[in-house]
Amino acid sequence: MSKVGKQSVAESTRTDSGVLVGRCDYNLDPKHRFTIPSEWRAVMGKPEYVYVMPDGKDKCLNLIPPAEMEARLVKLRERALFDPSLAKALQTIGSVSEQLTLDVQGRIRVSDKLLQFANLTTTVAMVGSVRMIKLWDPKALKPDVVDQTELATALESVGF
Repeated sequence: MSKVGKQSVAESTRTDSGVLVGRCDYNLDPKHRFTIPSEWRAVMGKPEYVYVMPDGKDKCLNLIPPAEMEARLVKLRERALFDPSLAKALQTIGSVSEQLTLDVQGRIRVSDKLLQFANLTTTVAMVGSVRMIKLWDPKALKPDVVDQTELATALESVGF
């Protein structure tokens, strides 16, 4: 597996911060696997598995750590067990999601169906999104520069 790009995750991620930040591009290996950087695995608590699902709005995938998924499930468990709308939504989410085991090198193999959805053919751009990692086709992203207007809007929208 070869790393692409100039910025390393180590330069942009502190393992004691509890957040996933930075960007790292990796080539898919011949078996279509890629490595989750060790710094991010440490931030996620060195999980044995992760969840991957298509994004609901963008042509990318969401890689969700087990703790983040569990936090979301706690909220869902507060709802009625046999709520028909909840059951339908969960079935839809479950049918397109994957629970993927990390190998000893921290690699995962996303299904061809999900790779095709996000147009991940040779390289995956892994973008830290604080609580999860977004998996993008690098060609779908803006150049790696700081857009101050976009940053100001994002900071304001989350009350940062």
